[in-house]
Amino acid sequence: MRLPASLFAPLIALFIGLPAVAQDLDRIRAELRKKFPEAQIEAVRKSGYGGLLEVSGAGEIFYTDEKTTFLLLGSLIDTKSRENVTEARMRRLSAIKFDSLPLESAIKVVRGNGSRRIAIFADPNCGYCKRFERELVNVTDITVYTFLYPILSQDSTDKSKAVWCAADRTKAWMDLMIKDTQPAGPANCDTPIDKVLAFGREKRITGTPTIFFEDGERVPGAIPMATFEKRLADAKSAK
Repeated sequence: MRLPASLFAPLIALFIGLPAVAQDLDRIRAELRKKFPEAQIEAVRKSGYGGLLEVSGAGEIFYTDEKTTFLLLGSLIDTKSRENVTEARMRRLSAIKFDSLPLESAIKVVRGNGSRRIAIFADPNCGYCKRFERELVNVTDITVYTFLYPILSQDSTDKSKAVWCAADRTKAWMDLMIKDTQPAGPANCDTPIDKVLAFGREKRITGTPTIFFEDGERVPGAIPMATFEKRLADAKSAK
């Protein structure tokens, strides 16, 4: 069966135009780097909204035009779907492969069949971490990897080391976060805390709790349980 040549014309035009579009975006990125040499400008792409171009770098998103005559900071909202487009893009850009996390350096808790997985970077002195942990105990069929991420104070580091060096570090962590019971015993063992902190700095984890779902998407801060359960289901479906 031979297809009419008229069907191929639009496709040929599309593929011919792709290199030109890429070169134009490269030019825009180069111009922005020239105007803002101190900024980490990693990528430029069409936003799909008017003539706005999305610029990303250093964990941020902003917008410009083809002539780089302005920079626009803030959230882009789709008026039809009411979706925060900027926020959704940030989640995708900050996502990482779940199995690339240093899971051997985390405290692992399995509830029920453990079929749903999350990872949490938490500071033992973080009030939001404690509140989230106290709600999380009611979620079943989940595996939780908790990374001790002491960024608030030296006391946070001391408590994290004491938890990791405890005879039962899972119990020590849960007692600390849920019962406010301080871990007992000397913190004189080797810990992965420095490794976890280095990983967090590399991935721009700047606050606690930071939650990673199984599809790689991250959520900074504690979230309501209804939202959390929905994200668990979405991540499971995506995987």
